[in-house]
Amino acid sequence: MGVFAFEDEHPSAVAPAKLFKALTKDSDEIIPKVIEQIKSVEIVEGNGGAGTIKKITASHDGHTSYVLHKVDAIDEATFQYDYSIVGGTGLDESLEKITFESKLSGGPDGGSIGKIKVKFHTKGDVLSDAVREEAKTRGTGLFKAVEGYVLANPNY
Repeated sequence: MGVFAFEDEHPSAVAPAKLFKALTKDSDEIIPKVIEQIKSVEIVEGNGGAGTIKKITASHDGHTSYVLHKVDAIDEATFQYDYSIVGGTGLDESLEKITFESKLSGGPDGGSIGKIKVKFHTKGDVLSDAVREEAKTRGTGLFKAVEGYVLANPNY
């Protein structure tokens, strides 16, 4: 088993508190609206806090898959949200899980900076570039799609 990590950072024009709410508390409703491939987000265990497991179902090229998203920690005071993808047909077969540590902080002009640390826990000792890049692309796409939703809906 190997662990491969990377960090990424994204600026946003949205204030940290507002973006955090959209990316965490309201994400189950927002994400299926802004990402066409996501068909549903449902809680299968828990109440939304740490320990909650969500099933996220997606459709790509006529094929339906899902991942299990576990909330590891959530801190509204520090805008910290940690979670893991722990299973499902959408988790690449080379992976045991992927863990994410995300944090929003204040940015220029009242916006925010989103920082994320990602760890791929592999079944073997190799992580393919394709798996890493796909996860990075999806993560960036999700962040930007939710940000776009908030910007397009000023009364959100």
